[in-house]
Parts: sequence; structure tokens; C-alpha cells
Amino acid sequence: MEENSGRIVLCGANAYEQKYYFNEKFSRIPESIKEELHIICVLFTEEAGGVFTIVFEEDGSVSLETDAYEEDILYDEISSGLLVREIRMQRQELLESLSLYYRVFVLREAVDPLIGEQ
Repeated sequence: MEENSGRIVLCGANAYEQKYYFNEKFSRIPESIKEELHIICVLFTEEAGGVFTIVFEEDGSVSLETDAYEEDILYDEISSGLLVREIRMQRQELLESLSLYYRVFVLREAVDPLIGEQ
């Protein structure tokens, strides 16, 4: 699940198909982190509906994205936006760690300068 823009989906959940996806390209991420990501994605779609994905941007930053089918009248964009904001605040350390992981192990950036940014 790689997009042309250089973005790569880490994981996501789909309320319509009741499925969870984890990109096996990142199988070296510790199991406890994988489980936490699974919980975040599934709980999001249970509460807000639609599709929720966690994506690595080309620069290594992490994006949380939500979308819904046009005909889904139960999906509330405002509530989903608030949930994304809540996840960003409550899981800031996790998201920063994922970004660091991606930048070091995928983009092959030097570790020392990155640790100073945190």
C-alpha cells in the first residue's frame, strides 16, 4: 500500500468491511506497538465509523487520516476530527517514536541529529 507521492500506509481499519490492515514492511516494529496501533485503529472506526489510516509521509512524519463513503450518513466529520486530535495528544510519544523509527530504519537518516530534535 504505497502511494505515488512517497507516502506509505503503516496500518488502518475499515468500519465498512470490519477489517484491520498492518503493512508487513514494518514487521520489525515491536509487538506491543503493533497491538497498540491495532487498538487505536479499531476503536477509532468503532466510534466514528469510516476508514482510519496511519500513514508515513515522505519526510518521515506520521499522519492520521480518516475518510468515509459519500453515502455514509452516520459518519460525522467533526467527531472524527476531534478523535484524530485526541489521538495526536494522547499518543504523541508513540507517534514521535514511529516517526523516528521510519526515519532511521527506512529513510536511513543518521540517528544522532534526530535524537536532538525530540
